[in-house]
Amino acid sequence: MKKILATDGIDKEAVEMLRKKGFEVEEKFYPEEELKDKIKDIDIIIVRSATKIKKEIIDEALKTKNLKMIIRAGVGLDNIDVNYARENGIVVRNTPSASSNAVAELVLCEMLVLARNVKIANLKLGEGIWDKKNLKGTEIYGKTIGIIGFGNIARKLAQKAYNLGMKVMYNDIAEYENEGKDYKFANFDEIIENADYITVHTPLTEKTKYMFNKDVFKRMKNTAFLINCARGGIVNEKDLLEALNQNQIAGAAIDCFENEPRPLEDIVNHPRVTVTPHIGASTNEAQKRIAYEIVDIVSDYYDCLLEGAAGVNYTNRVNII
Repeated sequence: MKKILATDGIDKEAVEMLRKKGFEVEEKFYPEEELKDKIKDIDIIIVRSATKIKKEIIDEALKTKNLKMIIRAGVGLDNIDVNYARENGIVVRNTPSASSNAVAELVLCEMLVLARNVKIANLKLGEGIWDKKNLKGTEIYGKTIGIIGFGNIARKLAQKAYNLGMKVMYNDIAEYENEGKDYKFANFDEIIENADYITVHTPLTEKTKYMFNKDVFKRMKNTAFLINCARGGIVNEKDLLEALNQNQIAGAAIDCFENEPRPLEDIVNHPRVTVTPHIGASTNEAQKRIAYEIVDIVSDYYDCLLEGAAGVNYTNRVNII
């Protein structure tokens, strides 16, 4: 019986579906040292963001060569040494579409919270202060949203923002011709200098590390807001704090932090920053879609192995990332 380990949780229905298909499924988080031993005995590991599958873990798996696949229940792969796994014949998959709508809705939610001073209003009411006259906000209608990175999440967000009357600018490694009539393709500098809301949707790489830093904040409009629901480390949080305190930007919404689960306290407690604990994909609907996609990935992988005699190659048949 093939063994699957889900370290960071998975929808219960999906677990039952996998068990009915004949897989042995264990749901348990293992600290790194324990995982090094456990991973020698499993065929597939399913992780979210809490579990890190780095070279040292993969090296332990290679001692028995049982591990065939690593599945990220979500989008980002920065907690997995993807290249090293692939080089050693281990398939890496994620679920890039399942949580797109959930994250896009959270970004939209954060924009509205910032626009209407919801955090400040909550804090003041909690202190018994009825400060209606000083809580005048703005509307997002007619404002410009600048989207950095234009993948699945960004496109859903762009559609929602456009339907709410916003002007949409986006930047990516390539211009998408079919987006031209509604959205404007722009370079990074143009977005930074003109957008009222800037939201980032890129992976964390050497190129995107601290993409948003003091030099960028100085060029943003002092009425602009930054939203990061992508990955911690894309925003230099100390530079962000300085920009906020010097009124270089109006505010920020942060869902992903450089030091999770203990983010910088001055950012968390800043009155003009709304924060959430990496909950972009945390909706009932998204988690079900993620789980069902995982079931399909696992089933497809073993179906392909059965077809191997006919020359079917799994890594050529599916999109790995």
